[in-house]
Amino acid sequence: MHTYKTYNNIAKEGIDQLENYGFKENKSNPDALLMRSHELKDQDFNISLKCICRAGAGVNHIPIKNATERGVVVFNTPGGNANAVKELVICGLLLSSRGIIQGHSFTKSLDVAVPSELANLVETNKKNFKGTELKGKTIGIIGLGSIGSLVAQSVDSLGMKIIGYDPNISIDAAWQLPKEVEKAENLKYLLSNSDYISVHVPLLDDTQNLISKDAIKYIKKGAKLINLSRGAIVNNSDVLHALEANKISCFVTDFPTPELVKRSNEFSDVILLPHLGASTKEAEVNCAIMASEQAIRFLKDGEITNSVNFPKIKLGRTTKHRLVIIHKDEPGVIGSITGEIASNNINIPDMINKSRDEIAITVIDLDEKPSQNLLNSLKNISSVLNVRICK
Repeated sequence: MHTYKTYNNIAKEGIDQLENYGFKENKSNPDALLMRSHELKDQDFNISLKCICRAGAGVNHIPIKNATERGVVVFNTPGGNANAVKELVICGLLLSSRGIIQGHSFTKSLDVAVPSELANLVETNKKNFKGTELKGKTIGIIGLGSIGSLVAQSVDSLGMKIIGYDPNISIDAAWQLPKEVEKAENLKYLLSNSDYISVHVPLLDDTQNLISKDAIKYIKKGAKLINLSRGAIVNNSDVLHALEANKISCFVTDFPTPELVKRSNEFSDVILLPHLGASTKEAEVNCAIMASEQAIRFLKDGEITNSVNFPKIKLGRTTKHRLVIIHKDEPGVIGSITGEIASNNINIPDMINKSRDEIAITVIDLDEKPSQNLLNSLKNISSVLNVRICK
């Protein structure tokens, strides 16, 4: 029997899926952790922990290095909330262009009982909220993964011109892009040719402060910037300077800070949202189900997809006896593993080994159930982190 523990509110549909496969909740020593935004600490790594399933994309609150050293697979759910974020990007484009928020605030302030007077005030003042249309404008999309590609599809239908930049784009993501997307060879080209800029990259060491003064100097004067990705990707202080200098005409972000709140209270060129990107019922359910499926497939069959620290691996079952061995990617380890199995006179009908950086996983199907002595021998191999039988 496999066990799980949850942090945050994981949608019931995901929990139901786990329990339909016989998983039971265990708050003290689970096999799998399901979580959203909880910040993991060392004490959260219990002795039986085998995988961490993040119901969402960002994993900057998970100690990845610590997990890898312990042989714990960390999953995320890219694409599970992509539609929710895409729709908010479209909202951000409209909010930054049409004076909607300002017009709404003005209309709410009208304390007029006579309909004709109210109509006159509306008609007289509507020119103050005149906006611009999206059609024919150019949007630069930084990051063309699950979210970025959906944004590209949607703005294409709105008649926008699209410039995309993603040096690490996958083949699957590339297939999803409209043929009209112009490929930017570098970030400078995208920034200097876009009326709108939307950021969709993960927070990594090389993306922190991606949009800062060094990049902002290339931005087309008057462009609008949207960040629904991660707060630290944009240097807010540098953006505020760009707003004051009218270099950027509007900043829409899902990550309020005190200085941004102050600016938004004084000017209309900052639009703040309370981290609403993935906050839809549908996105929460999608991510919970994806996270649960990852835990099920890994614990039952050793299958890995969407891991941020382990390689993708899948092997069709050939026997009912399957070993999953997580180890350091070092010379001689596979030979030591298969040698121990051979010394127990057990045949290996099929196996697969995959590595990523310094970590590796080996999945082995056996003709016979391995003895506890064999399991202990495998665990005693110096480079092996953990060994288990898939059930």
